[in-house]
Amino acid sequence: MPPLFHVVVTLLALCLPTGVWAQGKTIVSHAIAMHGEPKYGPGFPHFDYVDPDAPKGGTLRVADQGTFDSFHGFIPKGNAAATGSVETLLTTSADEPFTAYGLIAETIEYPEDRSWVVFTLRPEARWHDGRPITADDVVWSFETLTTQGLPQYRFYYAGVASVEKLGARRVKFTFKDQGNRELPLIVGQLPILPRHYWADKDFGKTTLEPPLGSGPYRITEFEAGRFYVQERVADYWGRNLPVNVGLNNFDRVRVDFFRDDTAIRLALKSGDIDYREENQAKAWALDYEVPAVTKGWLNKELIRHRLPTGMQSFVMNSRRPVFRDVKVREALAYAFDFEWTNRNLFFGQYTRTESYFSNSELASRGLPDGEELEVLERFHDRLPARVFTTPYRAPATDGSGWPRENLRRAFELLREAGWIVHDLNLVNRDTGEPMRFEILLVSPAFERIVLPFARNLKRLGIDARVRLVDQTQYINRLRSFDYDMFVFTWGQSESPGNEQRNFWSTRAADNPSSRNFAGIRDPVVDELIELVIAAPTREDLVARTRALDRVLLAGHYVIPNWHIRADRVLYWDKFSRPPTPTKNGAMTNRWWYDVTKSAALEQARRTDMALTTPEADVDRPGFGTAVLVLGGLLLIGYFVFRRAWRPRVG
Repeated sequence: MPPLFHVVVTLLALCLPTGVWAQGKTIVSHAIAMHGEPKYGPGFPHFDYVDPDAPKGGTLRVADQGTFDSFHGFIPKGNAAATGSVETLLTTSADEPFTAYGLIAETIEYPEDRSWVVFTLRPEARWHDGRPITADDVVWSFETLTTQGLPQYRFYYAGVASVEKLGARRVKFTFKDQGNRELPLIVGQLPILPRHYWADKDFGKTTLEPPLGSGPYRITEFEAGRFYVQERVADYWGRNLPVNVGLNNFDRVRVDFFRDDTAIRLALKSGDIDYREENQAKAWALDYEVPAVTKGWLNKELIRHRLPTGMQSFVMNSRRPVFRDVKVREALAYAFDFEWTNRNLFFGQYTRTESYFSNSELASRGLPDGEELEVLERFHDRLPARVFTTPYRAPATDGSGWPRENLRRAFELLREAGWIVHDLNLVNRDTGEPMRFEILLVSPAFERIVLPFARNLKRLGIDARVRLVDQTQYINRLRSFDYDMFVFTWGQSESPGNEQRNFWSTRAADNPSSRNFAGIRDPVVDELIELVIAAPTREDLVARTRALDRVLLAGHYVIPNWHIRADRVLYWDKFSRPPTPTKNGAMTNRWWYDVTKSAALEQARRTDMALTTPEADVDRPGFGTAVLVLGGLLLIGYFVFRRAWRPRVG
């Protein structure tokens, strides 16, 4: 397409009042939806779920567990902290399944088949050093991240055939296939990095020099491994964009690092941090029965969300010989007693997870029918019969703590897989090798959950050992697939797509640092992933995702854990937020520091301190003081008496 045509298209798109212009099969717009049309038109002032008049100011203090040794989170090295300074071409809304609006990009141009996309950058977009963000930065960011960055970028953007600069502010991405509706949106999620900043630096090395960015915050203070402070950029170039109005309201965000969750909870209750999302049911039930909560100073609140909760599970590394047989993997699930765990350890707060896309319409349910069945029928001869005849159900118990029937079923499956009991140990029938594996943990809080599971495995004759390691070792072992079993959560969006390659594909199974932690190598799964990515409508996406979910569940690669449909948050009563709920739950980037609430909280705490210190103890000696004084006088008199009547010599 001639460059002059691009210029004309852009000018028309900017001039027309609707903000959306189409000529033939080319669309130019301020936004792009995965399916359907964007909720917000080109002239929208702000998102509905924010307060456009939210005041700026104050500090939000939060905590994280562990440590950090880098601010470079785009490479598979180090333990990086988030800098909050990197932006993308597009940004998504929090009240639509998947719609992206221009951030660095002013307009988005694409054909109906979405075989390419052109982004025109905003002329006012600037790096923190004042230099403009250009097409050269976009091209360089894509090429660098897909060659030197985290492996996820190579999988995520595998469908991009080329990227080219069309002008100082125009970039075109051409895709390998037509019909991949998600690619224009996820290319818009590409982190844009400053080419001139990295020109004399090694991109492949970790660094504690906060890299140059363009976002609403930048790091101004830190102590390696202990804390860092992000300050709001006063002259941030995008502060008045509709997509940013009412967001990023805190002047400062401080993140302190603690060794474990217990220390974080103590810091919260003492007022050293302001906000925490609690992830432990026992702590939520028992650890916050403190005066600050009962007096209303420290708010304890369940904030409902409508997000897919994904799959948290015990992940079995099928690269290991012990987990290669699907019957072994299925058998081990019978040793986990969720009902007992939920009642005795979680205070009944959780729901059992039975889908990789739980809490969403994407989750498989019942028996396949309609379009989902049509999709699965393509692979009928390559799928186990139970995919078509038996809905997946996680093993259940009576909650007594002695799952006898479940363990019997586990023995049956293990016997079918060639494992027998010999001298109270489960051994391979052919080799005599005992079944043993390690459950890798990084959080001490999980020990109380895993140890009863390990006890049930012991009842099966399995030597399952629990190992707790530090964060650095844990990260390195996951990156190199050096584990037998561990706990992980695959988060999911309402519109799954290209990221599924990184989760489940055969190609990802052999790439270090991918998220195919289970080591799945299944051609059917590979083909289903591509069908999900190419889904032309929302209805097709739902049907194909359910088919993928059903096949993954049939592979028994994980032992599903649990989920909750709310954020458990605690925060000191000095913040406010808009009343409009979002599907994203808490979403603190729309909160603000409330000066009136903060002053009232401080006054209440001072008053309480004065009331708990009796006036008599402050203004005059009490009974205890009088006793001490009298005792002192008697002691002095005793020594004076002894000296006066001591016998003299000579």
